[in-house]
Amino acid sequence: MENFDIAIIGGGPAGATLARLLDEKFRVILIDEKTDDENSFSKCCGGLLSPDAQKAFAEFDLTLPKDLLVDPQIFSVRTIDLQTKFERHYQRFYMNLDRRKFDLWLESLIPESVERFYGRCKEITQQDKLYCLKCTDNDGAERTIAAKKIVGADGANSMVRKYLYPEKEIRRYTAIQQWFREENAKPFYSCIFDPATSDCCSWTISKDNVFIYGGAFEPKDCRMMFEIQKQRLSDYGFKFGEILKTEACVVLRPKSPFDICTGKNNAFLIGEAAGLISPSSLEGISFAINSARILAEVLNKNNMTADKVYGIKIIPMRIKIFAKVLKCPFMYVPSLRKLVMKSGLSSIKITKRN
Repeated sequence: MENFDIAIIGGGPAGATLARLLDEKFRVILIDEKTDDENSFSKCCGGLLSPDAQKAFAEFDLTLPKDLLVDPQIFSVRTIDLQTKFERHYQRFYMNLDRRKFDLWLESLIPESVERFYGRCKEITQQDKLYCLKCTDNDGAERTIAAKKIVGADGANSMVRKYLYPEKEIRRYTAIQQWFREENAKPFYSCIFDPATSDCCSWTISKDNVFIYGGAFEPKDCRMMFEIQKQRLSDYGFKFGEILKTEACVVLRPKSPFDICTGKNNAFLIGEAAGLISPSSLEGISFAINSARILAEVLNKNNMTADKVYGIKIIPMRIKIFAKVLKCPFMYVPSLRKLVMKSGLSSIKITKRN
């Protein structure tokens, strides 16, 4: 059994950011399945970097390499209510990027002092003041790791959250996404509301001559609802070419700021593992990066009450989640959404050539 000061489970934006920011005085290990092998990683994500996430990178004085970006860069989102057949366009400042390359770039910033373990944590137990992690690497070999502190950066299905809060459940959806050869005449982003198939949102994104369609659905009959909605979009005029690949994952959608779990007893949660994800847009990268930054600041100060201090410093993010919860009815209650869209508030007019 090898001993570490901190073990981070999960190497996405949250885990990679924390590993990069922790002081080198700590012996740190990062446990993640992802490698640079193209087949080792598939994140069911549209790959759009929101303004909040861009701001987080600006605060680190980080710039994105241009090879992370893909074509096209689009400045509006086409919002469609399939129930009323009503459309509006809203200006947005997302960056369209390759999500796999983005995650690998974040990992490339981690200092060499952080040990990497390419595999999965299978079991968490506690012995005295140490956490024991039973892990299996990508080749099937087992390894046991002991750490004074553990951090769950392992997303919606977080093992650390289940270990700490076995009875606490956050509302879950199944996100399904398919990639198609582009057959639409013009690339576009869209946000789709279809209460007949889901009480959450769906999306389409054009990316390097590929058309991506995805959505979040209740777990029961999720694939059937996905296919029904896809047919409704096809009838609406969307063109779906040859299917290149299909992805799926669990996504959390908090109902209140009290759904957020920050951890206890020297075990911490960051990013979506903590429930930090927008319930209105399902955007999680900005929350992942900012929660990792806050935890790194707390741990680097060797605070004896790190659990409590981290929980207090997360309060502004809880408030932000609460604001998103308040926004949800205006997006997801059909009657309120209809009023907002008909008002034209904040929408832009699209000028088309004859």
